[in-house]
Amino acid sequence: MQFKRQVKAEEGVNLTPLIDVVFLLLIFFMVSTTFTKETHLTIDLPESSGDLQPTSAEQIEVVIDSKGSYTVNGKPLVNTQINTLRAAINDVGQGNTSLPFLITGDAGARYDAIVAVMDLAGQMGYANMSLTTRAAEENGAEN
Repeated sequence: MQFKRQVKAEEGVNLTPLIDVVFLLLIFFMVSTTFTKETHLTIDLPESSGDLQPTSAEQIEVVIDSKGSYTVNGKPLVNTQINTLRAAINDVGQGNTSLPFLITGDAGARYDAIVAVMDLAGQMGYANMSLTTRAAEENGAEN
């Protein structure tokens, strides 16, 4: 009696499930990774070289000195609280939010004091805001 030889199955590894798992892991890591964009900004602030704007007789000018004290139209305030500044601006402006609002900050003034004045003016409805600068100095170097 002759027996048929059994055909042996091909011995090998089926790579299809392995490739599927690798692609799933790749997709998982791509989706779960947080991409942070770390940049270190170098800011070169521009100098003011424009013409002087005419000043109107009626305006609100808030001056912030290097210590953080406020002065509204030449009158110093008793403290640096926002409510005191709000009351002084209301007294000067008398509710007229169309008046020009001028913010003058000392070069040594804290940035948050200037932003607080800008924020308060925006909350009170003043839209005609401007910051004062000094003209750029001539440095004597010729191009």
